[in-house]
Amino acid sequence: MELIKLSPNEITSRLTELPGWELQDGKLHREFKFTDFVETFGFMSRVALLAETAGHHPEWFNVYNTVRIDLATHDVNGVSQADFDLAIKINRLCGN
Repeated sequence: MELIKLSPNEITSRLTELPGWELQDGKLHREFKFTDFVETFGFMSRVALLAETAGHHPEWFNVYNTVRIDLATHDVNGVSQADFDLAIKINRLCGN
C-alpha cells in the first residue's frame, strides 16, 4: 500500500469515527488510563504485537497506569491511512 499524507480535512473527517483520538502536534493522539501498571503493560504488549504485524510503530510514553500514544507516518511527514488503521486496532483492544 502506498502511503499518502492525509489532508487536514480528511483527518478531521476521519477523527469523527475514531473515539478518543484527536489531532495534536500533527499526530493522532490518545491517552489511556488503566487500573495499575500490570494492566497498562499488558495493553502496551498487545499494541506492540499489533504494531509489529502492521509494520507501523507508535510513539508512546508510559508512567505507571497511563499510556500516551502518538501516531504519524514519518515517510510522509504527517498522518496517513496506516495511522488510522493502527488507531482503530488499538481502540478495539479497549472495546471501542
